[in-house]
Amino acid sequence: MQEEIGTTAGAIWEALNTKGESSLAQLKKAVKGKDPIFDWALGWLAREDKIVITPEKRSFRIRLKETQARAAGASSD
Repeated sequence: MQEEIGTTAGAIWEALNTKGESSLAQLKKAVKGKDPIFDWALGWLAREDKIVITPEKRSFRIRLKETQARAAGASSD
């Protein structure tokens, strides 16, 4: 179970790093997230302080923290 959560968290991180900020629905579709694994993986990233979750009208927007995005950009140079 933990491996599946970790794999999903990695897919979420990669999607955000590649595509940038996304709505919760867009992100879930992009990583083909399944309940409740997707939710647990998102919680894991939030607990690790890797993402920012911003309330939107009826949903949420998710993005990587600035330090996460910069670190990823620096390592790919």
